[in-house]
Amino acid sequence: MRARLILVLNTLVICSLLALGVPLATSIVRQHQDALFQDRLDDTSRFASIVAGEPLGTSPSEIGEEITRYHDVYGTAAAVVDRQRSILLDTPGYPGNDADGVRVGLRQAFAGRHSADTGTIWPWEDGPLVVAAPVTRNGDVVGAVVTVSPTGRMRAAVARDWALLAAAEAVAVLLFLALAHLVATWILRPVRALDAVTHTIATGRLDVRVPAATGPPELRRLTASFNEMVQKVEATMERQRAFVADASHQLRNPLSAVMLRLEGLALSLPPGSEEEIQDLRHEAERLTRVLDDLLELALAEEHGATVEAIDLAVLVDERVTAWQVVADRRAIEVRRRWTGPVLGAADPTGLGSAFDAVIDNALKFSPEGSAVTVELAEIGGDVEIRVTDEGSGLPPEELARIGDRFWRSPGHQNVDGSGLGLSVARTLLEASGGRLEIAAADGAGLRVTMAVPSVTV
Repeated sequence: MRARLILVLNTLVICSLLALGVPLATSIVRQHQDALFQDRLDDTSRFASIVAGEPLGTSPSEIGEEITRYHDVYGTAAAVVDRQRSILLDTPGYPGNDADGVRVGLRQAFAGRHSADTGTIWPWEDGPLVVAAPVTRNGDVVGAVVTVSPTGRMRAAVARDWALLAAAEAVAVLLFLALAHLVATWILRPVRALDAVTHTIATGRLDVRVPAATGPPELRRLTASFNEMVQKVEATMERQRAFVADASHQLRNPLSAVMLRLEGLALSLPPGSEEEIQDLRHEAERLTRVLDDLLELALAEEHGATVEAIDLAVLVDERVTAWQVVADRRAIEVRRRWTGPVLGAADPTGLGSAFDAVIDNALKFSPEGSAVTVELAEIGGDVEIRVTDEGSGLPPEELARIGDRFWRSPGHQNVDGSGLGLSVARTLLEASGGRLEIAAADGAGLRVTMAVPSVTV
């Protein structure tokens, strides 16, 4: 946004400078050309007055010396022309009466007028400046004097002044660039503060607030409304977490009492009721696991993560070793694929709990005699922990729902679980700046990827 604001400000400044610079550049050209034209008109008129005092057709010694010396000093060609357009006297470099500028000048002179200023001569044009003055005797035009002046010096002076003007405008643009940067920074300071706080809140921290804005009234109202909204959201989520935690705690004791009564009831039931009692035990145990997962989820959302640099290879190796007993019980091979230490930034407790949920899920849905592969790889700026099983997998329409709370695939309803394991894992990872991704593995099964930022030594 700041870049766009700076672009808009500088576009307006550049357009303004161009709007002032173009007329000023044209004025510079006209100023130099008017000075040259007036100087040549005065000289040409003086030559005409000298010619008017001498009879045309005689030896014009005085005017001849004048225009010759004038040509030698200024490099300006000159000629004296009679009424029949015959050249009575000229200097080297005179282009003749048929040249465009000379023809127009003679027409004006024979009409009794001095040459009017011609069109603008720009620095990239190399045409001469032609000035003609009528020679009059007793009120009659008897001839004309024409001067043809080179414009190289004038155009060089214009180019020099244009270069100075361009340099001044370039300096002005640079100054306005710096000023626009400062102005844009000042204007967007409250917006940047709001953006920074919004990003922090998006990471899961709801305890931050936007500092009191000092900008326009609209931004101050936006800041106050935003802080009030965040406060209400935080209070709502806190009440939700407290309810889940309290409900889990409060239901644990009645559930324990129900299980004790169930065991007592089992002793007094007649033979043949063992199957029903076992089903009731399974349901009670399942309800206990749901309460445990709910409590763990509530704690994961409530407590902030303590991120530190850790060796993920050591942590994953410890957790795999802890789950090896479960894998051996079902004859599942756990393959470890990583080499050397792999440093990452994560919360050790949160990442360990997330890994437990993921590998528990992989072992639970893997058939006996299959394998679960655990890999560590540094990709880009992240360290990925990939857990791949060889289970039956899920169809594409169900993959998108994995990780939703309490969701379980219709094909796995007979497998123990609460549908909260991967939700807990995702919450724990996101709390420390990581992410959880689930995709179909090559062939069959699922690949769950836990990614955390890498650490360079």
